[in-house]
Amino acid sequence: MNENSARRKNLWCFPVGTVGRDMVYVLISNFLLTFILFTRELTASQLAAITGIMVAARVFDALNDPIMGNIIERTRTKWGKFKPWLLAGALSTTVVIVVLFNMNLQGWPFIVAFGVCYFAFSITYTMNDIAYWGMIPALDTDANARNQFTSRATLFAGIGNTLASVAIPMLTAGAMALGGNTKSAYGIISIIIGILAPAFLLITLLGVRENRADMEKAPEPLSFKKIIKTITGNDQLLWVSLCFLIQQIGNGIIVGGIGSTYIYFSYGYRGGLYSLFTTVGMSATAFLMIFYPVITRHMSRKKLMGILAVIGCSGYLLMLVAGLFLGTGTAGFWVLTIGYMLASFGQYGYYLIMMISILNTVEYNEYKHGTRDEAIIASLRPFLTKLGSALIVVITSVSYMLFGVTEYTNQISSLENQASAGTITEDAKLAAIDSVTASVGSGAKTGLLITMVCLSAVLFLVSYVLYRKFYKIDEAEYDRICKVLAEKKNG
Repeated sequence: MNENSARRKNLWCFPVGTVGRDMVYVLISNFLLTFILFTRELTASQLAAITGIMVAARVFDALNDPIMGNIIERTRTKWGKFKPWLLAGALSTTVVIVVLFNMNLQGWPFIVAFGVCYFAFSITYTMNDIAYWGMIPALDTDANARNQFTSRATLFAGIGNTLASVAIPMLTAGAMALGGNTKSAYGIISIIIGILAPAFLLITLLGVRENRADMEKAPEPLSFKKIIKTITGNDQLLWVSLCFLIQQIGNGIIVGGIGSTYIYFSYGYRGGLYSLFTTVGMSATAFLMIFYPVITRHMSRKKLMGILAVIGCSGYLLMLVAGLFLGTGTAGFWVLTIGYMLASFGQYGYYLIMMISILNTVEYNEYKHGTRDEAIIASLRPFLTKLGSALIVVITSVSYMLFGVTEYTNQISSLENQASAGTITEDAKLAAIDSVTASVGSGAKTGLLITMVCLSAVLFLVSYVLYRKFYKIDEAEYDRICKVLAEKKNG
């Protein structure tokens, strides 16, 4: 197989594999806290314990990412260094999420079991995630080809993300809940997604061929010093990592739980409403998923970021106007949703730019230190995503405590559990929940709105300013570095 045909095959087989993986990630990252809030009656101490577990596990997970990257760098098998970890991680993750969403425990026994499962997920998903994204630099060194791999992988990740973001709320809240209640619905969905994730990944495992030239060298011993030296010795990696972390926190606040709770409280406890909000909200990002490589051939990344900043901030402003001045009717909902679409467009464009910028520090690392360290550097992206998600959990939980959200969700959870036990009918449950959401105070709703809109916008802009000022590997500099490396190899 010649180089062009191999590249074409990789361009399809690699990105398709992430569809199911990202459905798993959305289930855990965006809906786990919502699942707990609306299926368990929580005391303040229990909510604090859940928050502590999630933060501790995600920080542990984040710290584990570079270690996993180092382990992958040392792996030597006839299937390469990435694929064994892709498979092991996918299968073990399926087991964990099915157990997590199908346990029948309540109170503190649930908290303990949740902690065990959540830490287990941190380990199993990391195996898969670091191996998957770490493979990109081994697929191609051509700048345009790398843009294609990254944008296409994020396109298919977006497909999985969108499918999960639409289906999960639609099928877990309101009249369309699978099994007639939220608790049963999440259990069924976890089984479906748990099967889809490894099924999609098989396409990557069987179809992709990565460059394994570096495996001819004996692996270096596992070294924490090596991990720290690789990260701290790459100034451009450090700056873009900070920008990415800030952007990820801002991007995740709405979908991390506050958005769905705000929609349910303001417009009604109907999963289809939140599905519509996220579907329309993320629809514009499909344009970037498809056309990002074309755009970057005609426009520099920093110029594109300036345009995205204007679009994103305009969206956040619309959301604020909708929530504060247009009430809880249809017009307010649609203005809020259109605003989210514009904000998501800006945030997703930044995500793509940060992704490419992190990967481009591989060649910068080789230029400065003589080693590529692909898996270690690639591990920074999920490390930062998980660290960001830990901070999002804190922001979300503190918001819930400040604005008295559990006062209302506990009532909804009690009604859902009664429906699950068959002591009330589905219609009676929905009518009672409507009464609960109608009683939510304006202070709680306004607090959630300001948190998810204003804080997201501020972090978005901070990320932009830091990137423009401190990240120096623009298109011309990257080409220069690659040219110098090529001359060294040829020499």
